[in-house]
Amino acid sequence: MPRPLGELEDAVMTRVWKWNRPVTVREVLEDLQQERSIAYTTVMTVLDNLHQKGWVRREAEGRAYRYEAVSTRAAYAAALMNDAWSQSDNPAAALVAFFGMMSEEQRLALQDAVRMVQGPTAENPDSASPGGGR
Repeated sequence: MPRPLGELEDAVMTRVWKWNRPVTVREVLEDLQQERSIAYTTVMTVLDNLHQKGWVRREAEGRAYRYEAVSTRAAYAAALMNDAWSQSDNPAAALVAFFGMMSEEQRLALQDAVRMVQGPTAENPDSASPGGGR
């Protein structure tokens, strides 16, 4: 299970995930500088640390690197939720408490996700096989 990202690591990874392409230190730096004062070497160190931790892969381009996410933000969030849930001494109660914290929009998204994972339902057996027959 991955450790949660630190605040600056998360800010950097947010950009890498959002742009969904290989990025340079300079690109991340320029975007971060719209929110905070930060040095090139700081961003370079954070991206190097993320590479060492396995969050990004990098490829040399001249004297610099381009960094690309190894997995998605959704996979990261899922791993964090799974880790938190698996550490509970009462997983069912933890889920009930978690569901109680959800907004209506989140509950609807959860229902959609459950339907996607379950696949075709017994209410529509013809959708289980091509042509609807056996």
